[in-house]
Amino acid sequence: MKHCVVIPTFWTRSRGTAPDRLINVYDHPTSVDGPTPLPTCLKSLQGLAGLGKVIVLVAATDASCEHEAEDRVCEIVKEFPGMDTMVFGPADLGSLHRRLEQLEFSDMVAGVSLTGYGAVRNAGLIVAATLGAETCFFLEDDAIVTSPSFLRVGAEGLGMKTPDGRVLFAKSGYYVDGQGRWEADEESGWYDRFWREAEEYNRAMRTVNRPPRIKPTNLAFGGCLALHRDMYCNVSFDPWVLRGEDVDYVLNARMHGADVFMDNEWKIVHRPPEPRSAALQFRQDVYRFIYEHRKLEFARSQIDLRRVTPASLRPFPGDFVGGSVTWRATVTALLRALAGHESAAHLAIARVALRDAASYARRNCDNYFAFQRRWPILTERLWEDVALGALFGGERRVDRSAITGRFPVVRGK
Repeated sequence: MKHCVVIPTFWTRSRGTAPDRLINVYDHPTSVDGPTPLPTCLKSLQGLAGLGKVIVLVAATDASCEHEAEDRVCEIVKEFPGMDTMVFGPADLGSLHRRLEQLEFSDMVAGVSLTGYGAVRNAGLIVAATLGAETCFFLEDDAIVTSPSFLRVGAEGLGMKTPDGRVLFAKSGYYVDGQGRWEADEESGWYDRFWREAEEYNRAMRTVNRPPRIKPTNLAFGGCLALHRDMYCNVSFDPWVLRGEDVDYVLNARMHGADVFMDNEWKIVHRPPEPRSAALQFRQDVYRFIYEHRKLEFARSQIDLRRVTPASLRPFPGDFVGGSVTWRATVTALLRALAGHESAAHLAIARVALRDAASYARRNCDNYFAFQRRWPILTERLWEDVALGALFGGERRVDRSAITGRFPVVRGK
């Protein structure tokens, strides 16, 4: 089976640099001049049975460092000459966008980019379709593969019927830490009474190790995810969800009549660094859950979509995408501020939950559905596209050194 491995990477000028847009806020982007987990991830792929093409996507928090980040990734990839690797950065994205415009898909450009979690993953899916990949495996650059049969286990069952007659087109494994633990830290105080996210996540994960081995899930892990072509060519990621695009993909698949399954024998070691700010991560979750609640409500008015309710998603994300999410987020932000946890930031989040996040959701909740309706047509047109295939397959190259504005960094004395 022809397949590819896609690894999104996220970069920033420095840890103190603020992203230039709301959609560019990432949990833990790597500084372009700092240490990166990417070499360790790539090293863990060496000797992996059945390893196909490895596509590394380079996204940045702002345009000022995107070319520097791409150069850094290219240098890292050179350390693995025996691996069939492609670095997809701004130059390749420009070629892709020009091709979309030629094929009269200019309206899709915003959702297939290197800006935002969902759009970055969509770019990876487009590359996979262009290369004719039957299966697209997603990893993350801070993940480590520990089993030589990782891809074989991940592909088991894909494209086949389950005992209850459903077809398995999308499958997720799960994360463990260096000690093999999957549990999220549930330490929280009175101020999180209305926001027990870690507890609800753990409740959902406790069902994973129960029989059967492979079963439908409300969760997905973007660093241990396998998508069959019949799934990824028909269902896209949501470019407007600000965080948790992997769990959001479960909702998207379900609304379009499919399911994502969890395999309790497929796992990967995940070693993310500490988040830059708990308040910043919470703010993105507030935007995310309020947006997803609005999206589910909007979907109810669409006659061609299967209805998905918050109750059907319990225990997680469940009530976090229900009607109570706005007041729960507001109260939690105020209580955290009162408890002295990044008080100014949490007071600002209380205002965000009441005003900005709701406005963002209203403006964008129907964008995904317009984008998604065109997605299967786009992937069909680009399946093994000759023009892009020559570029992404390595038959021809983009001269990155000729890109306007690509100059060495001038450092002060």
